[in-house]
Amino acid sequence: MTFRKALLGFALCALAPATARSDDGKAIEGGYEITFAGFSGFRIDFTARFNGASYDVESHAFKEGVLKAITLAYDGRNRAWGGFSPQGARPGGGSLSLMISGKPRTWLAQYGADGGLHETHNPNWKPTPKDAIPDDKKMGSLDPLSAVLVVGMRGDAACDQLSPSNDGRRRIDIILRKLRMETPAQAGIPNAKGDVLVCELYSRRVAGEFFDAPEEAESKKEEPMYIWLARFDDTPFRFPARLEAKTGFGTIRGKVLSLKERPLTDAEKAAMRR
Repeated sequence: MTFRKALLGFALCALAPATARSDDGKAIEGGYEITFAGFSGFRIDFTARFNGASYDVESHAFKEGVLKAITLAYDGRNRAWGGFSPQGARPGGGSLSLMISGKPRTWLAQYGADGGLHETHNPNWKPTPKDAIPDDKKMGSLDPLSAVLVVGMRGDAACDQLSPSNDGRRRIDIILRKLRMETPAQAGIPNAKGDVLVCELYSRRVAGEFFDAPEEAESKKEEPMYIWLARFDDTPFRFPARLEAKTGFGTIRGKVLSLKERPLTDAEKAAMRR
């Protein structure tokens, strides 16, 4: 398991609490911390707004502490919006805004009912043929946050599925597999309600622009991440509460820092209707 893949996996899974409910006029706010070899390294904050059958979710991922001091600068924002149906989330679109080592890029994705993808890049992206994402690989893929919202809506079945993720330049599959159930005491999550679901997570490259050494591109089997999904309220949905991933440089751990609900403001309700 590489450090990049571990961060990617937790950034994807850490946002599932946003799907907890679709009650009218409710917002859920929370934050996650990722540490590397015991040192602070990554933070993910999110706000999820629900108004009737619509959702609008924003996340902010950024480096902090030791990792920020010794590695390339990174700041990423992801927004996802859509609605709900009896089958789960119905993504309408998503956007990414990334600042990596002082270089910004944005990507806007709008999803058709047939799984098609209409996208806008800024700056315009002109990949080489080997780095391009074929149209058939784009079908059904979702921005990272939308992909997680769809996963989170499945509750107890969250671990037995594949999530097709797309950030505009890289198409990957996130593969989740159920391992076991643990009690809150066994899982080390004493405030969980009921058994905790433990899953392993792998990533698989599909197409796009990658810069890693060949040995990181599935030429050898990677170590999985382990994720603990718990309930903290009376809904059927599960919140990622812990993560562990071994890398060649140490162990990465993730945990929830805060989670709270509040009513939507009038301004937020108006913004969601636009």
